[in-house]
Amino acid sequence: MSGLALLGMVMLVMMIGVIFVGFPISFTLLFLALTFGYFGLGEMVFSLAYFQTIGMMKEELLAAVPLFIFMGFLTEQAGLMERLFVALRNILAPIRGSLFAVVILTATIFAMATGIVGAAVTVLGIMASPIMIKTGYDGRLSAGAITAGGTLGILIPPSVMLIVMGPVLGVSVADLYAAAFGPGFLLAGIYLAYLLGRSFINPKLGPPVPKEERVHSVGVMVKEVLIGVVPLVALIGAALGSILAGLATPTEAAGIGALGAALLAAAYGRLTYGGVKRAVLSTTATSSMVLLLAVTSNIFGAVFARMGTANWITEVMLAMPLSPVMMLVVVLFLIFLLGWPFEWPAIILVFLPIFYPVMDALKPQLGQAMGIPVDMVMVWFGALVAVTLQTAFLSPPVAMSAYYLRQVVKEWSLATIYKGMMEFMILQCIAIALIVIFPQIATSFPEQLQAESRAVKTEEVDDSMNRLEADPYKGAEDAAEGKDGEEEGGEGEDEPEKDPMSKKSKK
Repeated sequence: MSGLALLGMVMLVMMIGVIFVGFPISFTLLFLALTFGYFGLGEMVFSLAYFQTIGMMKEELLAAVPLFIFMGFLTEQAGLMERLFVALRNILAPIRGSLFAVVILTATIFAMATGIVGAAVTVLGIMASPIMIKTGYDGRLSAGAITAGGTLGILIPPSVMLIVMGPVLGVSVADLYAAAFGPGFLLAGIYLAYLLGRSFINPKLGPPVPKEERVHSVGVMVKEVLIGVVPLVALIGAALGSILAGLATPTEAAGIGALGAALLAAAYGRLTYGGVKRAVLSTTATSSMVLLLAVTSNIFGAVFARMGTANWITEVMLAMPLSPVMMLVVVLFLIFLLGWPFEWPAIILVFLPIFYPVMDALKPQLGQAMGIPVDMVMVWFGALVAVTLQTAFLSPPVAMSAYYLRQVVKEWSLATIYKGMMEFMILQCIAIALIVIFPQIATSFPEQLQAESRAVKTEEVDDSMNRLEADPYKGAEDAAEGKDGEEEGGEGEDEPEKDPMSKKSKK
């Protein structure tokens, strides 16, 4: 290890230690990058920081971050999640564990309209916890269902995390979105099976909704579905469908989604000045945090790589006597551990670029070992990282979902919420293992979309006679020249005619 590489390793260790103390991540990264970079690289570090900042500002894809966040806050203002919850509760009320199922289904559908975990957990806690407590649902399972369901927004598109992850891994955001659907629905299915299974085994954990709380009119239920579900599905189709169909870029689709959310809020009479102001301020705060961290982590990563520490770490990890699949498991385990003290922006923007060269070097071996195309390996890895990073919201001590829920449900202690979340962390680990063993869970949908895209053929035009390129006045000029030649009694009468326009037919 060279002196510069050692200096970079000291910078990395100090960064982790300072963040553990509680300093803001963005300013810590910038200060350490400039300080250590000046000692190791001299004044070049300032030019490096300048060009990295300009390059990040030119990344058009990041414009989708504030637009999708604004779409999520407007959707929350429109009350679509409340309507969706009520509609599903009315339909599923008679079955055991119905409120568990309503929470997971509401969170799954709403995750496709917004990727804001805090809003989802808070709204679910406000709506579901009172009736859960009144009906006698188990507090630990209820808290786990709300927090785990709310974190699906970080995985299921349009996830802001996947937009940020795409450029880091060098893959298309559309491919990442397509790859995230399988794991996202798999997790939701595992949650549902676990909750309903336990409710059927022990009805005291999740009894049916009391008859006096149910709606028995079919017309009322149909009305709630039409008002609460159909508009949200249309919004999801407009935003996500345009990306997956290749009709719009993520940034354009985010604009479509934000406009659609505003129209729905206006249609429901919820588009007020105060609501829009809160949505704009919340969007500004969240987007500023993510984008500032993107810039500072880019500077930190550039200095870290220029010192040679990133190459040294890659060489050491590749030299380990581990198979490619075991190395993948090691990387995922390290990301899992990082998810306990750090939130996803720090892991995606600071630590994932350190692991990326290792996974990039192992792409051919992983593709051959798992039976997937090489160009799908990083998409598969991105889906695995996304599922693993859900633990950042469920793992103490920085389990933000627990604090979001605790703020709105005073009846459940933090200890109860933590115990409930730990059960769902185990379910997440099972999902990760399934996606590692069966990578087609993540890769089948993007592969299908790519195959359909390649199958589209451009209509071929038959131009074997050069009709498109021919000059319309050329025939008249040739006729005039021929007439002049006859008058002159040309010498070439005995020579065979030659057609200057004759060419081989094009296919």
